[in-house]
Amino acid sequence: MQSKGKISTWNDAKGFGFITPNTGGKQVFIHISAFKNRTLQPAVNQSVSYTLSTDKRGRPCAKMAIYVGKRLPQKNRNQKISLPIFVITVFFSIICVSAYMSKTPLLMVPFYIVISLITFIVYAMDKSAALKDRWRTQESTLHFLSLAGGWPGALMAQQLFRHKSKKQSFRFVFWMTVLINIVGFVWLHFPSGSAALNILTSTL
Repeated sequence: MQSKGKISTWNDAKGFGFITPNTGGKQVFIHISAFKNRTLQPAVNQSVSYTLSTDKRGRPCAKMAIYVGKRLPQKNRNQKISLPIFVITVFFSIICVSAYMSKTPLLMVPFYIVISLITFIVYAMDKSAALKDRWRTQESTLHFLSLAGGWPGALMAQQLFRHKSKKQSFRFVFWMTVLINIVGFVWLHFPSGSAALNILTSTL
């Protein structure tokens, strides 16, 4: 028998929330895996229809959930993703031009690509771990990867996976790592930065 209610709380990072039944009573736990259509993102106040069940501890939970009626308006996801793509494209274009003009080493291009790809994968694994309530990657590790040059991959992962995209404290530190990395890249175009890079590459 199908019950109906509204999503009262939802945690994007962990992929679960609670439903307030239309008939009243205790809130019902719902996991992202309970939705039949997982291409849509659950949202607070969204009406849903579900089958009432119980988990291993006997607590009420929802199964076979579907969205009911018109979904609440949300920001266009394509627009949210297009901005990071634009920023990443501009940044990599600058790197390529800099390398072409011999302002920075040619290896700088593949370095940023590889570290960004690694960072993207780490974010994807952390998102999966959050949904499955498994061991998580430390935020300090994510920030270190961004600082090292993987911030383009981190920026794309945050938007695609809706991961680490709302926590204000994390976002502040993340954008600080982006700023520091960009400043460091610009510094390499000055004599002191170029000399430091030559010393570093000669010792490797």
